[in-house]
Amino acid sequence: MDNFTSKDSVAMDSKIQKLVILFTFEKMAIPLTEATVLDVCSSENDWLSYMECKQYLSELIDTNLVYRVPKGEYLNITQDGISCLSLFYTRIPTSIRDEITAYARDNRMRFKKRQSYFCDYSKNADGTYTVIMKINSENATLMELKLVVANRQLAKFLYKSWVDKASQTYALIHDTLLD
Repeated sequence: MDNFTSKDSVAMDSKIQKLVILFTFEKMAIPLTEATVLDVCSSENDWLSYMECKQYLSELIDTNLVYRVPKGEYLNITQDGISCLSLFYTRIPTSIRDEITAYARDNRMRFKKRQSYFCDYSKNADGTYTVIMKINSENATLMELKLVVANRQLAKFLYKSWVDKASQTYALIHDTLLD
């Protein structure tokens, strides 16, 4: 079962597919949005079909093996989910466990940055753009900046560069204000 794809998920029963989702949470070791879980498990890796992943994620929430982080859109594995996984993770095919482990190792920081450093922009009535940039922790917004820029090109530039410059910007503002 080395080249596992979603069509092979028929061979796995629902319990094993739920374990795949729990194992993904455990290996990523950060809260994830539902959209991220669906992308990681179905679109990017074909460990599960999209519809099965959506259904089983909902069931994991209903049975308190996964929970919604308060005041947010993020999900994470519960202590019961971790206990359940520790008892049954060997039922997940080794090739899939290895894929999940490697994927988490290679992509965890990308997802952590994406969650911690939020940016969006919108057009104003006068033709300018408002760019909203945030730095979030698990429980709160640490910093939020709103900048009005002259055009979409500048808004897109800020949008694309925010993830790489957010921590430097925070440090500069923090140090400047506390100096």
